[in-house]
Amino acid sequence: MIELEQPPSDQTKLTSVVKSESHFEGLFIAIVIVSAWAISLSLLLSLDISKLKFWMLLPVLLWQTFLYTGLFITSHDAMHGVVFPQNTKINHFVGTLTLSLYGLLPYKKLLKKHWLHHQNPATQTDPDFHNGKHKNFFAWYFHFMKGYWSWGQMIALTLIYQFANRIFHIPHTNLITFWVLPSLLSSFQLFYFGTFLPHSEPIAGYIQPHCAQTINRPIWWSFITCYHFGYHQEHHEYPHVAWWQLPEIYKAK
Repeated sequence: MIELEQPPSDQTKLTSVVKSESHFEGLFIAIVIVSAWAISLSLLLSLDISKLKFWMLLPVLLWQTFLYTGLFITSHDAMHGVVFPQNTKINHFVGTLTLSLYGLLPYKKLLKKHWLHHQNPATQTDPDFHNGKHKNFFAWYFHFMKGYWSWGQMIALTLIYQFANRIFHIPHTNLITFWVLPSLLSSFQLFYFGTFLPHSEPIAGYIQPHCAQTINRPIWWSFITCYHFGYHQEHHEYPHVAWWQLPEIYKAK
């Protein structure tokens, strides 16, 4: 059960704070996402793809992509301290774990850059913003990604891939279809809904101080597309609110 508290204020915009009655709700949701990802991946890697037609394979691929996105969204919430606010060490452990499962991404590095993004959105000091030259989707995407990837990560992932194939005899087709592709597609999904759409400059110019727009979609569709990451203005205004609580802010505004 979620309730909205209205603190006294003379501001014209909503300044409510979402709170959860359960102190363990965020941690429970994180465990569900990680467990679903792990179980799904284990089953899919042992699947005989040759028996599946493309129309059967596509929804499975999209499902695994959705779970990969959930891993990153969980780590993102951990960066905001809302997975398990009662214990900082557990909160950051969950963030480190989910980013490692997602693609061996360094949690501390992303934590620092993400808060720079929140403090300086759509500026030259925003690590997620284009530099004025890379404004179209793909140019911005590659400019964005090169700030988070390193040769060390790529080498480590290649070694894991070879280990899984040669030692555990997982077929290349399974590894590519259910491990490599979902992670890659997820990065496009997260960038599109979390950076490109909400932080592209509107025709009328940015609205300070957050320089973020909300993608107005029904709540069920917002969840399917990117775990409510499209409610991005709400996220920047209330960074202490978990992803699954953002619809309450969106509806109340």
